[in-house]
Amino acid sequence: MSNQIPKAAIDLYDAYTHGAIDRRDFIDRLTRIAGGAAAATALLPVLANDYARAAVIAEDDDRLVITTSKFNVETVDLIAPEEIIADGAPNGGVVPTTHLPYVTAYHARLKNHSVAPAIIVIHENRGLNPHIKDVARRIALEGFHAFAVDMLSPYGGTPEDEDKAREMIGKLDADKTAAKLAEIALSLALLKTHQRMVGAIGFCWGGGMVNKLAAASDALVAGVSYYGRQASSDEAAKIKAKLMLHYAGEDERINAGINDYEAALKAAGVDYRLFMYDGAQHAFNNDTNEARYDKTAADLAWGRSMAFFKDALKF
Repeated sequence: MSNQIPKAAIDLYDAYTHGAIDRRDFIDRLTRIAGGAAAATALLPVLANDYARAAVIAEDDDRLVITTSKFNVETVDLIAPEEIIADGAPNGGVVPTTHLPYVTAYHARLKNHSVAPAIIVIHENRGLNPHIKDVARRIALEGFHAFAVDMLSPYGGTPEDEDKAREMIGKLDADKTAAKLAEIALSLALLKTHQRMVGAIGFCWGGGMVNKLAAASDALVAGVSYYGRQASSDEAAKIKAKLMLHYAGEDERINAGINDYEAALKAAGVDYRLFMYDGAQHAFNNDTNEARYDKTAADLAWGRSMAFFKDALKF
């Protein structure tokens, strides 16, 4: 994180991106923190993701095979499935929802590794974007089949506008989304290609979904959650998968649930590892975000995660 960025501005942006305040309130308060409209305008691109920085591993890297996978899933997980808002549509923007009975995924693997464990990659509340695709390519280079799912694909796919993506994800029923992911995990487990070795990794919203997926799926062998909302005590009691949990020291919103979650995991006898990265911000792994990326914490967490998967998912 840049030392020039006030923590109050980072916390404010986090509140905005997680629906606690609307954009107008965010801009008004950011202007006060920054000391004026010009300073606030200068801060905006630093607080937001810059996907021009996303390609750590090039999409055309000749070591990889990149395809699109499709998983047949019938569950409708919109809280209000009868309608969704669309700009420019008649009748005040309300149109009937089109639900496609499948979830698509960006699938990356090494060219010479047709048989390997599968890892489901679950995006933040911005949907499937260039950064998450890059994360999938990094995982593929570690020897896994990475499936970066687009959980908005049943509703037309992740839009380019991040605000719209966050709004759409905010309309998803978390329990039903976890059930969708459980169906995907089972379908991967049943393929000879993966020999029942299925893991999942998620970030922010996706980290929370890893926790819920672990409770919803007996097919999941190992899950890694980055600064994700914790599962309930009842859900924790159902978890059979091994877990690795990464948390940022400066993430009060998410960290408030850690103690209860740990207690529930211990009571259930879950095999888990928990790491706290002191001084790091929520989303510290996202290297497209100048304000919150912490290379030291990100590199340490990544090394731990890949070692964990290689141990838990070995054939």
